[in-house]
Amino acid sequence: MATSRLVLRIGLISAVPLEGKIILRHLKKINKKVPFGLALYKGKIYDKSIVYITSGIGKTNASHGATILIERFSPNIIINFGVGGAYPSSGLKIGDIVIAEKEIYGDEGVLSGDGFHGAEFMGIPFFKKGKKKYFNEFQLDRKLLKEALKSFNLVTKIKSGPFLTLSTCTGTSERAKELEKIYHAICENMEGASVAHVCTLHGIPMVEIRGISNTVEDRDTKKWGLKLAAENCQRVVMELIKIL
Repeated sequence: MATSRLVLRIGLISAVPLEGKIILRHLKKINKKVPFGLALYKGKIYDKSIVYITSGIGKTNASHGATILIERFSPNIIINFGVGGAYPSSGLKIGDIVIAEKEIYGDEGVLSGDGFHGAEFMGIPFFKKGKKKYFNEFQLDRKLLKEALKSFNLVTKIKSGPFLTLSTCTGTSERAKELEKIYHAICENMEGASVAHVCTLHGIPMVEIRGISNTVEDRDTKKWGLKLAAENCQRVVMELIKIL
């Protein structure tokens, strides 16, 4: 990237250890002062200083993990990575890679007679920064998005678009189609919007990369490819770290 400050301290965050096995070959676990039993690792990848935390699943754990990274280690950028489900109309398959243009809270708001409305419907933002009010959507860093797209020579397919973060995983095709219609998202996950929320609060550039483990449809975990999705995602993360 154009500025050298971004190469100094890179924060990595994923939800579970499966998503970070390749990354961990290059890092050492921090055994002292690890808060609340979280797994925290430090080291270098391609001469870049890395701190990696596995936060646990869900919005609260992700927010907590991102806050620890920022307050204790002052990263210049944060890479949120892991696996996610592809919405049916995305054209994505297991093992494909997606990168978020923006993150959306999909179930923070009001459910009324005419359907679901986001926090803007209530007129109460999650927070204000300067004159800007933040409701359900968080735009991710465009420069990092462009850099990330350069690193996708290792996989057969890459797509960028909106990501949707939900507390309840979608387990029916009917609901998946409803969510697609509302949000036009390509990928569903349980953490990304929370990490984007915290990064926006602190002014930390963030990129989110996910490997597709399944299609969001009637739930059948026998069709999933978690290992392939996690491995492909990490290879792309490694390549991104290399070119930053």
